[in-house]
Amino acid sequence: MSWVGLLRSGDWMLVILGLCICAASFPWAWRAGVAEKAIVKRGGEVFSELDLARNRRIEVPGPLGMTTVVVDQRRVRVAADPGPRQYCVRQGWLTRPGEIAICAPNQVSVEIQGRQRTYDSLAY
Repeated sequence: MSWVGLLRSGDWMLVILGLCICAASFPWAWRAGVAEKAIVKRGGEVFSELDLARNRRIEVPGPLGMTTVVVDQRRVRVAADPGPRQYCVRQGWLTRPGEIAICAPNQVSVEIQGRQRTYDSLAY
């Protein structure tokens, strides 16, 4: 650790300033915003756009049967699906923009969107 002795007070201030900027950038860089609507797709095409401010329940027909989507208190979930493994039902409540539940066997998906488009590691 002989190099630490070579740092002067200005160097330490620069290091601390850099760390503060990095720490402050985390919330800014990964903010998703406020969830505003849910996009329900059937077979890859938009079936319905649901405003999250209004509680409701819709039935989405698919090849295997009806998928039930519920909006309650600015969150959305797949309540029932005829698929064999129930992965989209187990996904639970979706609350943040970018979250998605996919019922692949029934070709139905529900995605939360906000004002800004969010990016994940796959889209980046």
